[in-house]
Amino acid sequence: MHLDHATIVTPDLDATRRFFVDVVGLTDGARPPFGISGHWLCAQGRPVIHLVDSTLPGHVGRASPRIDHIAFRLDGDDARQALLARLNAAGVVYRMADVPLSGEVQLFVALASAVVIEFVTAARNVQRASF
Repeated sequence: MHLDHATIVTPDLDATRRFFVDVVGLTDGARPPFGISGHWLCAQGRPVIHLVDSTLPGHVGRASPRIDHIAFRLDGDDARQALLARLNAAGVVYRMADVPLSGEVQLFVALASAVVIEFVTAARNVQRASF
């Protein structure tokens, strides 16, 4: 397992993107068609910073900017199955999701501190019967 990415929710998507691209040196990368605006910014061709617009659809104003979650990449289904076993044994609640058009599967755990931890695995490494 290794750190995959950090997600930053921001009320100023364009300025935040410009900082990471123009100052930090990351590049804009392809992003799945999620239902909210954002950017995936890459280092060495791999998305490491996910930016998400903090505008809340149907609400006046914006949500507070924050680092929303960190994500760890699991390198195969064995690692994913071991994680699932540990989560289940500990009684930890989690949520699964498919990333649109990406061939990846996400597993989210919301900690009591309001920080979300994501574990992402390539779908080709996931035995679907284990959901």
